[in-house]
Amino acid sequence: MSRAPMKLYCCGCKGEVQARLVTGKETYPHRRDLHDLPFWRCDTCGNFVGCHHKTKDRTRPLGCIPTPEIKSVRSEIHKVIDPIWKSGRVGRRELYGMIAHVIGVDEYHTANINSIDQANEVLRVAKDLGAAL
Repeated sequence: MSRAPMKLYCCGCKGEVQARLVTGKETYPHRRDLHDLPFWRCDTCGNFVGCHHKTKDRTRPLGCIPTPEIKSVRSEIHKVIDPIWKSGRVGRRELYGMIAHVIGVDEYHTANINSIDQANEVLRVAKDLGAAL
């Protein structure tokens, strides 16, 4: 995959890095089903982020480059919030707005979580909202 490096925030390096576009063959060598998908990789720490591969801009990163720990908590967050909005109790946009309000940001998206502390805070808020709705 050839494309110029892209500046992305890397949670492992705690700053902007020149991420390199790679394929899943490099990030997930054991997963043949991911070999043709694009990923942005930080060559300093080895962390990577996937792309919006099902869109016209298939190499647009899904967010900042997470550490494995942040990636794990992000997954837990989605296990909590996705059933809430998918149930129809509240809309996805409304739920994300609630999370944004509680954590004190203008707009919330799981892919923008860039620290383990922030990830754990969002997980706590998501669980609280899930219990209240």
